Amino acid sequence: MAAKIRDYEKLAKDILEAVGGEENIVSAARCATRLRIVLKRSIPEAKAIVSEMPGVITVVETGGQFQVVIGQHVGEVFEEFSSLVKFDTTADTNDNKGTLLNRVIATMSAVFAPFVYILAAAGILQGLLILINLVFPSFSATGTYEVFSFISWAPFTFLPIFIAITASNHFKTNTYIAVAASAALVSPTWTEMAGRIASGESITFLGMALSQTVYTSSVLPPLFLVWILSYLERFLNKRIHEIVRPLFVPFLCLIVMVPLTILLIGPLSTLGANGIANGYNFLAENAPAVAGAIIGGFWQVLVIFGIHWGITPMVLANFDLYGRDSFQAYQTIAVIAQIGAVLGVIIKSKSQETRKLGVSAGVTGLFGITEPAIYGITLKFKKPFIFGSIAGAVGAITASFFNPYYFAYAGLPGPLTVVNGIGAESPSSIWGILIGSAIAIILPIVLIQIFGFGENLAKKASAENSEEDQSEMDMLNVNEESVHAPLRGQVIPLSEVSDEVFSSGAMGHGVAIEPLDNKLYAPFDGTVVMIALTKHAIGLRSNSGVELLAHIGIDTVKLNGKPFTVHVEDGAKIKKGDLLITFDRESIQKEGIQMTTPLIITNTHSYKEVIVEKILDGIVGDKLLTVVK
Repeated sequence: MAAKIRDYEKLAKDILEAVGGEENIVSAARCATRLRIVLKRSIPEAKAIVSEMPGVITVVETGGQFQVVIGQHVGEVFEEFSSLVKFDTTADTNDNKGTLLNRVIATMSAVFAPFVYILAAAGILQGLLILINLVFPSFSATGTYEVFSFISWAPFTFLPIFIAITASNHFKTNTYIAVAASAALVSPTWTEMAGRIASGESITFLGMALSQTVYTSSVLPPLFLVWILSYLERFLNKRIHEIVRPLFVPFLCLIVMVPLTILLIGPLSTLGANGIANGYNFLAENAPAVAGAIIGGFWQVLVIFGIHWGITPMVLANFDLYGRDSFQAYQTIAVIAQIGAVLGVIIKSKSQETRKLGVSAGVTGLFGITEPAIYGITLKFKKPFIFGSIAGAVGAITASFFNPYYFAYAGLPGPLTVVNGIGAESPSSIWGILIGSAIAIILPIVLIQIFGFGENLAKKASAENSEEDQSEMDMLNVNEESVHAPLRGQVIPLSEVSDEVFSSGAMGHGVAIEPLDNKLYAPFDGTVVMIALTKHAIGLRSNSGVELLAHIGIDTVKLNGKPFTVHVEDGAKIKKGDLLITFDRESIQKEGIQMTTPLIITNTHSYKEVIVEKILDGIVGDKLLTVVK
């Protein structure tokens, strides 16, 4: 639930506890909106628990990472999280679990995400200079323009140094050595030497001819440099005596890595990046409508899984080679389409809560950050995300007929960077982007007004059920639903539960029961959506959408499921009163474990109120909670 975060320290501690504590953490990083954690072992219930914490938008598990989507406050949460965890800096992070693709994606995210706002700020400054020059052509001849211009280009010129800092943290190598080596690549002396080589002069190093490759604005050469440096540094640290190690390790790393990069790593990696960029450009130039449809329609799908950073080297290679890029033009239209979908929901919705969340998500979308819009609105209701993707494809296809390009890199493409599409080389570019953006923002609004956005999906599904489900449909019509006691025992307030995750209400509102028997029954008609591997917890969803977590006992996860027997399967349809789980209460208590059983409405934020009925001793079937829409 996207509540405003104030206590970053508490949120960081809660997340750490939910994912298994410090001993279960391999590494952690952050991007523009996400805390990205690599775990030693998966915690089945962690996703559900963390997703419901105040300040967390959602959790995505992909690419070998446990990604906590937080939004604009992720920096503060990451800072607190980092202070709680001491990572093993001697471990070889390249041995992390996951496929090669997952590790590549994780690396790109860890490297680019920390400084993406710097690139975005520089891109906005370049866009403003473009606009000022259009209005005042003589401005480009002033010293003021020159100062602002070199400020806007500085982060791109010295991009290898930014990469050295973040990549050294990711690969666990000495940051200062990495920066020194990467600084050598952007040295004016090397740029001058490369220029002489390009003019026909032959320059050699130890008898080997040097290439004309320059490394300002480059991505892959410094990235590969730091990666290989991490192995070299560990190798040297193990073999050089500690007395002389501080001096000779940097010395040997520099005299090995810089020549190796300009002789081999740089030319090969630059060739690879340029090859990928040229492959995309071939598609964009020969079948622009296809390129537009793919990027406009599917870019936000990549964002969902957090793998969108993988495209950054190709985009930067385009700017470095040609001074322009069409990918970001189509990417902008895809972003604007999701904003249009959010606006459609705001207009159509009658829920004040949905409108409020939509406005917040829409504002962040203006800055090119769509995760709050996706997870909070469009993907939540499904239809808006689909409509947004369709609109993005249609808008990008339309723009493709105008040769759209960005002439200045945008760290976070979106509405504020549309001006980056203005360029004398392709005067029609900006018109294509503007027309495509207009389609992208209007089309999902129209589609949502015609077809709705999913608020009535549960009611529609209920209407299609058999006559025996009629009572459930009646319940929908009065905008409230009852949750009945799933077991017999003493009812206590949730605030009195000894586990702070439950008692704080971080997971949602509810109540707890001290069981007097050994059976847990279904509290309503619905579906089983989650069964913990250790059998101590079960997640249920009613036919109208109420989501309930029943957690039998406190800290019973460490019993590894031995005292529990589950009588249903994940995905099974259930009726109120069906037996779900039996457990050996006596053996659990002999282990010194509390039997207090929290019953949590995990999607509390979707409802106006959760009312706890005033009963002290619950009998199976008693009305326990009333959920009000």
